[in-house]
Amino acid sequence: MRLQQKQARETGICPVREELYAQCFDELIRQITINCAERGLLLLRVRVEIRMTIAAYQTLYESSIAFGLKLRCEAIQKREEEKRLADEKKHNDEVDGLKKANDQLKANLESLLSAPK
Repeated sequence: MRLQQKQARETGICPVREELYAQCFDELIRQITINCAERGLLLLRVRVEIRMTIAAYQTLYESSIAFGLKLRCEAIQKREEEKRLADEKKHNDEVDGLKKANDQLKANLESLLSAPK
């Protein structure tokens, strides 16, 4: 009922649902501690362990996202560098071709100008 009132999602990660379940678990720990202190202490340890595990998973998730973004950026950078090198090679080949054509035209012009009349 409270899950619906607070518009908690039924599946996946939901901070609202997580908070309500934490409150419920804390209340269970309180009530069990009243009846049996040892069981209450054990449940407190379980709660601490669960929170530490969730924090570790959160850190792992965040670092994996950062690592994925880093790999993606490196891949884009590599692809752009390869494209730049290919464009540069194409430009140099075009310049070399134009120089050869220019030399050929100069040679043709010189042969026409130096030909006997």
